[in-house]
Amino acid sequence: RQKKTASHAVTELENTKDCSQAGKPLFCPSHPTEELRLFCEQCDQPVCRDCVVDRHQQHPCDFTGNAIHRHGDALRELLKSTQQHMVTLEGLLSQIDDMGSAIRSCADAVAAEICLFATGYVKAIEEHRDQLLKQLEDLKVQKENMLLLQKAQLQQLLLDMRTGVEFTERLLMSGSDLEILITKGVVGSRLAKLNSVAYNTQPSVDDGIQFSPQERAGQCCGYEVFGVILNKVVDPARCTLHGEGLQSARQNKLTGFTLLCNDATGEQMGRGGEAVRVTITHKDKRDCAVMPTVCDNGDGTYRISYSPEEPGLYAVCVYVKGQHVQGSPFTLMVKNKFREHPGVFHCCTFCSSGGQKAARCACGGTMPGGYQGCGHGHKGHPGCHHWSCCGQVKESSECLGGPASNNSQRSFLRTVTL
Repeated sequence: RQKKTASHAVTELENTKDCSQAGKPLFCPSHPTEELRLFCEQCDQPVCRDCVVDRHQQHPCDFTGNAIHRHGDALRELLKSTQQHMVTLEGLLSQIDDMGSAIRSCADAVAAEICLFATGYVKAIEEHRDQLLKQLEDLKVQKENMLLLQKAQLQQLLLDMRTGVEFTERLLMSGSDLEILITKGVVGSRLAKLNSVAYNTQPSVDDGIQFSPQERAGQCCGYEVFGVILNKVVDPARCTLHGEGLQSARQNKLTGFTLLCNDATGEQMGRGGEAVRVTITHKDKRDCAVMPTVCDNGDGTYRISYSPEEPGLYAVCVYVKGQHVQGSPFTLMVKNKFREHPGVFHCCTFCSSGGQKAARCACGGTMPGGYQGCGHGHKGHPGCHHWSCCGQVKESSECLGGPASNNSQRSFLRTVTL
């Protein structure tokens, strides 16, 4: 009924099976009396004879029976390719469905694992919590018992002193001269004994109980847990220094020493994190100081490394929590840079110089026959290897200089070169 389709032929669906257009001729829409028997290659459409004469006069045209072979084969190739893509897509869709099922199954399995892990982890954390609380309670009871014991001992000592003091005061106030003289030995001995009793002027324990949530606490129920109770407090007076860099050092050479942190009982802390500060300043030069490096080893020890640029005496201070440690401050001697030997380590100048008479040696030895250098039989180091620049007999020693520096440069260099 619409305007655009008012002229169309409408047929019921049940009758379309018998109304097939296969084999029926098709007529040209521009020339209704002419059948479409030709195909215009340029316009890519079927045409009639009148169309070829009219609008398609210069266009290449051919009969539909001939054109169908070319275009039909190309269409078949496209059809085949499209069918292959359809097979691929169907297989891919099947794989996607299978992958979706696998993902859901895997997600369900992982969810079960997560729940099992979380349940076990929560149980481990709760058990670790109970262990920490029990450890804290035991530590609190231990400290309280030590305080009670110290308190009882001090109370008994105070009672004994008070009794002795009261008795002595009554004796001095109310006793006769003879009574005082008779009992002074016993009373004095008692008071002297009370005064000689040693007791701690501080509580025997401190309140150093801390909780470190980041520190590893090992495993509990197969899970690694964190959080430990720390009952040790570092005592700077008990911290000690060790190492080769405490007494002496070399100019421009990296060296150092180790700081060992201990608690009030002298036991090693066993953990790091302390506030350690080190200063190294020259005693004669105000603006000369060394910037040390402090490395926390995490076990209660700290490595202090430094490299002095100037020789001389230095004052070294090591602080823990702002207080000097045991042995701090101390004096450090920085020696000059290690002097390498410019000479040659030889047995005699005759051998090392190739028999040159003018070759000399810092050992001062000479050979007969006009040779100015040493030989195997001279008095200095007969037959012993030594340095030609300073005469030292140790090959790994530091050069001290010597007479060789004042000798002929030519003969000296000759010896060194050889």
